[in-house]
Amino acid sequence: MILEHYDSSIEDYVIYAMHIATYNFAEKFTKDKRVLDYGCGSGYGSARISRNAIHVDAVDVAEDAIAYAQEHYAAYNIAFHCCAPDSRLPFPDQSFDTVLSFQVFEHIQKTAHYLLEIRRVLKPGGQLILVTPDRSTRLLPWQAPWNRWHIREYSTSSLKKSLEPIFQEVDILHMSGRKDVIEIELSRCAKIKWITLPFTLPFVPRFLRMKLLNVIHALKKKRQPAGVKKQFNFDDTDITITQNAQPSLNLVAVVRK
Repeated sequence: MILEHYDSSIEDYVIYAMHIATYNFAEKFTKDKRVLDYGCGSGYGSARISRNAIHVDAVDVAEDAIAYAQEHYAAYNIAFHCCAPDSRLPFPDQSFDTVLSFQVFEHIQKTAHYLLEIRRVLKPGGQLILVTPDRSTRLLPWQAPWNRWHIREYSTSSLKKSLEPIFQEVDILHMSGRKDVIEIELSRCAKIKWITLPFTLPFVPRFLRMKLLNVIHALKKKRQPAGVKKQFNFDDTDITITQNAQPSLNLVAVVRK
């Protein structure tokens, strides 16, 4: 996520507001803590967290993302690391008070390995804040993800089923918000859900689904240039994270080791 790309359309700006609201929510878990941002992307969120954390280690699998983060968000209390997918994290056991995993879990093939590594590096009593799309508002009940990079998407029950064997305390919250703002994202998802339906039937092999979705992606209208900026009448304060909020755009798991 490159911030300057997200103010050229109202749909993109809703996604931006959701990202910022997620990091704002996390701040109460990161204040005066040693934090791992596991899947940091371009590093903007790690930079926000570093304002009140003792130290932030930020990890991503993409070398270009880490290079961008190091160039744009370097700070005395942030360290950016590139880590190969499914590898062991380069940190000793019990290194962190808090681990953040935002919009990453849906990309993970070996979910047990990913979660066990988080548990390993968390201190006793440490917390994981994990955010992932809520499939209940994005997909039909049997539908495979229309996002070509998502391995699977989760419901409240399936996310709990993944987390509870590994962590003692799991609480699932939901992201929603101001009705007219949330409707923008719901409408976007509904449109893509039906457009991609032939390719996202559950029996379509993943490699073929990705190939067909790549074709659709290539035919889509190109994003407006980053310099074309617009003003919108909402921001991250119009996004809420509470228990049982509906309609739910994201699942927000608050987990304790």
